Amino acid sequence: MPETQPIKGLGCPKCGGIVPVPEGQAVVVCPYCDMRSLVRGDRSVRRYQVTTRITREQALSALSGFFGNIAVARDARTKSRVTESFLVHLPFWTLWSRALGWAFGQKRVGSGKNSHYEPREVRLASDMVWAGAACDVAEFGVANIELTNQTLEPFNGDRLHATGMVFEPVGSLAEAQETAQASFDATARGSAGLDRLNQLFMRFVNRRFGLVYYPLWALRYTYRNRSFQVVVDGFTGKVLYGKAPGSTVYRAGALSLGMALGAFLIVDVPVIFLRLVGSSSSNNSSDASCVIPLVAIAAGAAAMSFAYRAFRYGEQYELNPARPKGGLFSRGQPKAGDSLGSAVKSITESLEFLE
Repeated sequence: MPETQPIKGLGCPKCGGIVPVPEGQAVVVCPYCDMRSLVRGDRSVRRYQVTTRITREQALSALSGFFGNIAVARDARTKSRVTESFLVHLPFWTLWSRALGWAFGQKRVGSGKNSHYEPREVRLASDMVWAGAACDVAEFGVANIELTNQTLEPFNGDRLHATGMVFEPVGSLAEAQETAQASFDATARGSAGLDRLNQLFMRFVNRRFGLVYYPLWALRYTYRNRSFQVVVDGFTGKVLYGKAPGSTVYRAGALSLGMALGAFLIVDVPVIFLRLVGSSSSNNSSDASCVIPLVAIAAGAAAMSFAYRAFRYGEQYELNPARPKGGLFSRGQPKAGDSLGSAVKSITESLEFLE
């Protein structure tokens, strides 16, 4: 429905006349008795649409680049056949706001026995944008989008329906506002950069809530009688979600090299280091003789974990940035940095406890 055409059906609480409600207008005036009414709910939410800049050919080019990942089967680019390619416009609840506040806490400085916590005051001031899906997006795998420099236009339903499929919002506006506020609060706490947060005073000003229809290219293809799907951003051309057949060479190489590296770090590195420390005449290296072997063991365990997950779940490669992080052996493509970071963090906390 074009934005210039008002929505009819709201009855005036004073005279009972039909009051036209333009899209996105929160206060309306009865044309019969001049009574002003406040419109609440989805009808008063401003609607926008993002310009579609990526063509079908450009989306197919992004698919070809997606096949170039090292974890994807080497012949996927040549043996895959695109069966469907269509444009969809998905609605996303969006909240824009300016965050202002102060954070009071402590920051850890120094290292080892010389580390201590110093009191800090951090001033927070930044623009925040949150966007969450307003309908079921399980089919496309894109639950969130990043609205940064996208061009927003007034909502025009006729034009969107002429270019692709348009999904209408089915979620709760109140729940979306609560989720957006919780996300803003968590972002504000994380942006303080304090190791110990005592108090946080935040104010969110210039709040603006809206519904943004975002263009996405859905590309479906087959590879050796198996079906896969890739979703491409209709504004930037970036692959947001996708599945592809895994590379057998990558799985075998990751398993062999990861296990070999893990065994070397867990067994050889601590033994070599302890022998060097034992043959040294210095008696001031007791702390290092404890820390370095523990770090090597943690790094070896992380390497083995990465190798196992790459081999176990690498039969199908999946790009899904919105997937929540799982445990050590959760499904999906592994990230070595996650395993190593968790292991080193655990060792650091243990050493702090010993100190």
